[in-house]
Amino acid sequence: MSDEIKHIKDSEVNLADSTAEEMWATTVAQQSQPPKPDDNGPAIFDKLDIKNIDGSFSDMKMIMDIPVKMTVELGRTKMTIKKLLSLTQGSVISLDGMAGEPLDILINGYLIAQGEVVVVEDNYGIRITDIITPSERMRRLSK
Repeated sequence: MSDEIKHIKDSEVNLADSTAEEMWATTVAQQSQPPKPDDNGPAIFDKLDIKNIDGSFSDMKMIMDIPVKMTVELGRTKMTIKKLLSLTQGSVISLDGMAGEPLDILINGYLIAQGEVVVVEDNYGIRITDIITPSERMRRLSK
């Protein structure tokens, strides 16, 4: 019986050795092969379809829904932190803009136009009185 047990143990060792060798060979073979392109999963983006390289209207359609931040500025001022911390309800802050002067209209922080305050139903609005030309915008940016 001990010969039989020894024979079983020897065959188990041989089986374990051959299984380990097979696993090692499989791992090495997988690492040496380059990954297949379709193994990367589904594409996240649709394929880019470039039809109108000339910059036609259909290219503009892509950017029409991009949100921008519009700000209308009455004026500006500088103050110390001490003065800022002393502000209370009812405090008046003097701005550098004069009454009746056009207000600046900014898109994403860039001046694009000027206008005047109007009332639209019970809300404030702004009527555009002057649009800043691209050359004027560049001149102001260079200051």
